[in-house]
Amino acid sequence: MSIPTVQPVLAELPSWLVATWPIALGIAGALAVLVALYALASAFLPKVAPIALTTAKAGLAHPLFWVELGFGAVVLILFFPFIPYFTLGEDIKMLKDSGLTLMLVLAVLFAVLSASATVADEIEGRTAVTLLSKPVRRWQFILGKFLGIVAPVAVMFILLGGIFLATVSYKAADDAQESAATPPTAAQCQAEMKQVLPGIVLAFLETVVLAAISVAISTRLPMLANLLICATIYLLGHLMPAVVNSNAAQYPLVRFMGKFLATLLPNLDDFNIQAGIAAGSSVPLDYLGWAALYCLLYTTAALVVALLLFEDRDLA
Repeated sequence: MSIPTVQPVLAELPSWLVATWPIALGIAGALAVLVALYALASAFLPKVAPIALTTAKAGLAHPLFWVELGFGAVVLILFFPFIPYFTLGEDIKMLKDSGLTLMLVLAVLFAVLSASATVADEIEGRTAVTLLSKPVRRWQFILGKFLGIVAPVAVMFILLGGIFLATVSYKAADDAQESAATPPTAAQCQAEMKQVLPGIVLAFLETVVLAAISVAISTRLPMLANLLICATIYLLGHLMPAVVNSNAAQYPLVRFMGKFLATLLPNLDDFNIQAGIAAGSSVPLDYLGWAALYCLLYTTAALVVALLLFEDRDLA
C-alpha cells in the first residue's frame, strides 16, 4: 500500500492558498521572538521585565485590543478584498495601501490610549506611588511601561499582518480572474506577500516612535491632551518634509519654521512607503536598517524626555 503524499492534496487547493503556508511559520516565529526578548529582559533588566509583563497583560486583556483586532480582521477579510476599486485588474494596489494604512491607524490609536491608561491614569490614581515605593527607579518604571505598551502593539501587527498577507495573496489571484489573465502561481502570490512585508515593518516602527512620544506626554498630561498632541505630531511628521521642499520654503519665516519643526518632530514620512509598495516597488534592506536605526534613536530621545518630565513629578 502506497503512503499518501502531501503534493496531490496541495495540488487541489488554489495557488493563493498554497502560498500562505509561510504565514503560519512567520507568526509562530515572531511570537517566539517576543518570548525570547522577554527572557532577555528578565535576565538583564529584572526590575523592568515584571512591569513590562504586567502592562502587556493589561493591554492584551483590554477590550479595546480585541475590538480593534476583530475590526481589523473583519475589514481585511470581508471588506477590502471584495470592494470594487475600479482599477481594471489592479485592485491589489489599492488593497495594499488601504491595508497598511488601516493597521497603522489601529495600532497608533491603541498605543496612545494604552500610554494614557498605563502611565497618566496610574500617576493620577496614585498607583505609581505604590510601585515606586518599592526598590524601583523611575527610569525602570518608564521603560517597563513603554515595553509593556509596545508588546501588545507587536502582537496586533503580527496577527493583523498575517491576515493582511493572506488577503494580498488571495487578491493577486482574484485580480487575474477578473482580468481574464493567467492565474498566478503560488510563487507569484508569495512574491506579492514578500513585497508588502517591509511596509508592515515600517508601520510598526512608526507606531513605536509615536508610542514613545505618547509615554512622554502621559507623564504630564491626561488622555485627551495626549490624543490631540499625538494627532498633531502625526500630521506634522508627515507634512513637514513636503513643506520644507515646497516652493513656500523660499519665504524666510516658512523656511525657518519648517526646518525647526522638521528637526524637532519625527520625520514620519520616512516610514510612509505605501505608495511605492502599492506600485510594486521593492524596499532595499539598507532602507529598513536606517529606518530601524532612526526609530531607535528617536525612541531613545523621547524616553529620555519622558524620564526628565517624570523625574521631578510630585506623585504624593
